[in-house]
Amino acid sequence: MIKRDYLIIGSGIGGASACEGIRRHDKRGSVTLVGAEELPPYKRWILSKSFLRERNPRLKKLQQPDELWYHSHKIETRFGTMVTQFNIERRVAVLGNGESIEFNKACLAMGSRPVRPPVAGVGLGNVIYLRTIRDALALREMASLEKMVMVVGGGLLACETAASLRQMKLKVSLMHRNSYLLNRYIDIGTGTWLTDYFAKHGVTMLMGESLNGFEGKTVLRNIQTKSGNRVPAGLAVVACGAEPNLDLVRNTPLAGPHGSPVTDYLETEEKGIYAIGDLAFYPDRIMGGVRRQTHWDSAREQGLIAGANMTGKKRIRYEEIPYFWTEMFDLTMHFVGDFSVQPTRVDLRGTYAKKKFVARYYQGEKLRAILLCQQTPREVESAKTQLRNALAK
Repeated sequence: MIKRDYLIIGSGIGGASACEGIRRHDKRGSVTLVGAEELPPYKRWILSKSFLRERNPRLKKLQQPDELWYHSHKIETRFGTMVTQFNIERRVAVLGNGESIEFNKACLAMGSRPVRPPVAGVGLGNVIYLRTIRDALALREMASLEKMVMVVGGGLLACETAASLRQMKLKVSLMHRNSYLLNRYIDIGTGTWLTDYFAKHGVTMLMGESLNGFEGKTVLRNIQTKSGNRVPAGLAVVACGAEPNLDLVRNTPLAGPHGSPVTDYLETEEKGIYAIGDLAFYPDRIMGGVRRQTHWDSAREQGLIAGANMTGKKRIRYEEIPYFWTEMFDLTMHFVGDFSVQPTRVDLRGTYAKKKFVARYYQGEKLRAILLCQQTPREVESAKTQLRNALAK
């Protein structure tokens, strides 16, 4: 039986940051980081952006931190390793190779997995679910051999991937069941402008179309829509959302319908066991309610805080304004606040025509979110401060 003070399950940016948070406050405690991917933690958010477009992407540039950091900070790493059992009462995790690790404290950082639509053909060759470096490399290779790529979805990942593929001079179509892109986040005016922007950049927009299935014997040949259309395609990227990887703790108090419930210290109801990143369903003391964030910045910050709290030498609440950003063609957009509910009023400053604007989203008289397009980092930080002050009133 291997004994460890700290066990981190999941080698994404959340797991890496948890290790960093621990080492900031406990230099000597024994730490093991276990991750299913063969590679050390890396910047997953870049896969749909510059990584796709670079001619010769360097994998080591993606690592954060690099492998030497774990060695110099005496953190044992088990990459390419699954945790197959997690016993809460005994505080024991069983690895895929049969070894067992007995731990004092643990952090769940398993991230999420792509949603596979309940339609025929989702497992065909040339149907890609972009989540890992391996997926991105496969997409790059397949895209170089195909005449047309179909992207299914209208969220952040779908838009970023479609834009990158189009910048690679590929013929790209994008199918989305809604009438405009990013409908989960932005208002109809901004969404309609963004959808037209993609069309002007040569993306064939199939809006209001729902996926009915993929056709082909072993590899993709056509895509069926629920309206009866059959669209020829030799390659498809499916980006229809993600779901938290909670199978390891299914049917325990660590798994709920919306993620793993945690306190504002990111601790589950099982003392000494924490959950972060795509898993954490946490109370939002600033915006109100309970939420789960699925973005890189949140996972990074939550990992640092959970790691510090695990040592017992710090007691830090997670109290951050929700924030994420995206990059599509020559646009950079920052999202500050709560975009989960459509606003009752939008205050737009700037113009779509100049591709530079700030849109403030209100619920009644209450400012709830700020969308910034082509704004400086200083203006983004100012928006966070403005929103925090508005919510404090």
